[in-house]
Amino acid sequence: MMLDLRRHFSEFRNAQPGRIHLAAHSHHYWPDAACAAHRRALPDAARLADKKWDVVFGELMPRVQRGIAAILGLPDPASIAFAPNTHDFLRRLLSAVPTSRPRILTSDAEFHSFTRQIDRLEEEGLVSVERIAAMPFETFAARFASAARRGGHDLVYVSQVFYNSAATCGALDAIVAAVPGRDTLIVVDGYHGFMALPTDFGANAARAFYLAGGYKYAMAGENACFMHCPPGYAMRPRDTGWFAAFGALNAPAAGKVAYSSDGSRFLGATFDPTGLYRLAAVFDWMDEIKLTVAAIHAHALALQDLFLALLARAQVQPLCDARLISPRGHTPRGNFLTFELDDAAAVHERLMRAGIVTDMRGKRLRIGFGCYHAAEDIEPAVTAIARALA
Repeated sequence: MMLDLRRHFSEFRNAQPGRIHLAAHSHHYWPDAACAAHRRALPDAARLADKKWDVVFGELMPRVQRGIAAILGLPDPASIAFAPNTHDFLRRLLSAVPTSRPRILTSDAEFHSFTRQIDRLEEEGLVSVERIAAMPFETFAARFASAARRGGHDLVYVSQVFYNSAATCGALDAIVAAVPGRDTLIVVDGYHGFMALPTDFGANAARAFYLAGGYKYAMAGENACFMHCPPGYAMRPRDTGWFAAFGALNAPAAGKVAYSSDGSRFLGATFDPTGLYRLAAVFDWMDEIKLTVAAIHAHALALQDLFLALLARAQVQPLCDARLISPRGHTPRGNFLTFELDDAAAVHERLMRAGIVTDMRGKRLRIGFGCYHAAEDIEPAVTAIARALA
């Protein structure tokens, strides 16, 4: 059975009633519970003033850590650190690699926050990079695991779901198990996987990092990114901020900068905690209505299938002629569809002018669905797309 949670997203849906928002993979609507939590942050800041951080560190962060740990099956919520964005975590991870010229294994389909930074470092000869082609998707997992198995890498970094296709990297357990070097850092970028695909990371919690954020499927907006930090790995990042000192108050420094052994060693400096208010509220709301990631994912896949069927029935050009990049059938896939077409920019612009929000990555047009959509939304959306592209 498909979900109908539209009444829980009234603020975002009613703000622009004519807008057709098909970019849940890019900027997900917030539920009303998150909007209410956002508003609570201001009176809390005014009431608590200097004591706000006692509440943030003592109550809010632990609540969000518990919520994330429950969704990912992590054994210890304290392994989770927070930052305004995942790029902060990338910098700290790179700063923790002991070699002066890290050897990196990755894919050719990583998001810009990783690829731009790594490309720039590569220009200067500061890193060496081995990139495994994401396509063909059917063989990626085996090819990536084979490259990892050869060893010789300081950092293995791969997306759980590729941002420009919705294809997945394969079984995370298999990738982690393929890395032979005990000192190699393994990082899974879960930005398009967290709360989109049911994910149990517990078996990998002692060996691999997992980073993601609230901007997309976690429905909590900006400034709410996190990283699970396995114990015993990258214990002393050189890029470190004063927030990391809070968890290290009782850690013996022995003349060195002190770090805690939990996830707080990857904290940076002051950031706006409002995103954590929203993320905590999302977890509470899901618990209250008994909403699971598995249910959201099944709903999104059902909406994808309905959308494609209606698109074919209406013979919407040029989407019917485009190459559908996203895997179908039994292959695991993310919560959006990706169409490859030469005039993707023109199609995207025509849709945007008609009030239909999609997004574009090069020649790939992405159309995504979330739990704020109902089945009844899809036929009017396809009709509007057909009219805009006629």
